[in-house]
Amino acid sequence: MDFNVTTLDGQDAGKITLSDAIFGLDPRQDLIQRIVRWQLAKRQQGGHKTLSRSQVSRTGAKMFKQKGTGRARHHAASAPQFRGGGRAHGPVVRSHAHDLPKKVRALGLRHALSAKFKSSDIIVVDSFTSTDPKTKVLAGTLGKLGIVNALFIGGAELDKNFSLAAANIPNVDVLPIQGINVYDILRRGKLVLSKDAIAALEERFK
Repeated sequence: MDFNVTTLDGQDAGKITLSDAIFGLDPRQDLIQRIVRWQLAKRQQGGHKTLSRSQVSRTGAKMFKQKGTGRARHHAASAPQFRGGGRAHGPVVRSHAHDLPKKVRALGLRHALSAKFKSSDIIVVDSFTSTDPKTKVLAGTLGKLGIVNALFIGGAELDKNFSLAAANIPNVDVLPIQGINVYDILRRGKLVLSKDAIAALEERFK
């Protein structure tokens, strides 16, 4: 399918042919949800932990004599039922990541791209270049294009000036093609692709 290409200044830059196998699928929400869940689970820190009975630093002396007090027999103050004692069955450091087949992840990315195309939220720009790393200038340029919340996907190498200029613009992310992922695509309103990014995607999924 043919798609219009523009410049960052909003000028017409011709047309480009988008692959139906990447941008023309009927989006499956269940598949996209699986990818997002996998990404967020992999990102989750999992560093929560409490001290168990064996890790609490308390005296090991017997609290009181075994018999004759009328109280239950106890051995150590580190037991969970005492104030300052260890936690029974508490959380431990662990990884929340789970496996997802590589083919499913690749298919999920194609469905996310197709979902953006179907909702008319894709913009193709000839290249991401900037003469100066000026945030104010780039913000004004994006404002003329009506871009206030977007993910920019460039080629393998990003223009340094463009990356620096976009770094301080709220709700705007810039990634090389290697970093494209379903979660970042969905969390931004518009998906702005360079021609190099389109070529890399077609090479990846051919």
